[in-house]
Amino acid sequence: MEDELFQQLMYVLNQLVSWVAAGAMVFGGVVPYIPQYRDIRRTQNAEGFSIYVCLVLLVANILRIFFRFGRYFETPLLWQSIIMIITMLIMLNLCTNVRVATELNTKRRSFIATDSKDEELKIPKKLFLDFDLNYFWLWSRFVDYLLCVLSFTAVAAYVTYLLLDSILFVETLGFLAVFTEAMLGVPQLYCNYQNKSTEGMSIKMVCMWTSGDTFKTGYFLVTQAPVQFWICGLLQVCVDFAILFQVYYYSRYPQKPASHTAHPTSAKAL
Repeated sequence: MEDELFQQLMYVLNQLVSWVAAGAMVFGGVVPYIPQYRDIRRTQNAEGFSIYVCLVLLVANILRIFFRFGRYFETPLLWQSIIMIITMLIMLNLCTNVRVATELNTKRRSFIATDSKDEELKIPKKLFLDFDLNYFWLWSRFVDYLLCVLSFTAVAAYVTYLLLDSILFVETLGFLAVFTEAMLGVPQLYCNYQNKSTEGMSIKMVCMWTSGDTFKTGYFLVTQAPVQFWICGLLQVCVDFAILFQVYYYSRYPQKPASHTAHPTSAKAL
């Protein structure tokens, strides 16, 4: 009787730990962006957050979802991608509204063709799409970002449908998904190196990224996720620790910083 009670207790504890870990896996990735969202709303200034972060995470998580059609992985990882996509769209909506409100005299850009009568946004008439690389992902309306994401999703879905039977394609798709996300911190690492300083970068944010990426990589290893997941997870942790080393090094051995504009808060910027 005591053995059965002990086994039941251990089973309940094991299930509880599994649920907590799964919940942390699903929602942990979006936590670092909550203070950034609140800060942008409070200050009505989105310059400290690079919207290219949203682009990278949207691409990475959309590809990860399609990867699951060819190679099964844990359901919490699927929900993590869905929650992250929703979060990045919310961030894009906020940043776009703030930027347009503070740049009233700036020439407006659009992803799709627009009517020349749109005087409110003053968007120049285009024959089809505005693919000026200098203004890509710098559009003036949230709907343009949404249409771009939907277009990318449709193309990725079509290609995946055609090549889903190819093992090489499926494995490459999975690698691209996690590798894109793993490289998210590299631009910040390079930016710090160029400036010879980590001024303007939130250390708390980096610590949250590091703890989250470490937990995520451990989760990949424990649940025996596809090899692409944990290899790129380890790479992401290494990048995070490299940024933390920069914080230590430039605070201990100050360098002459290059002239740049510092922001009180920052996210992984591209």
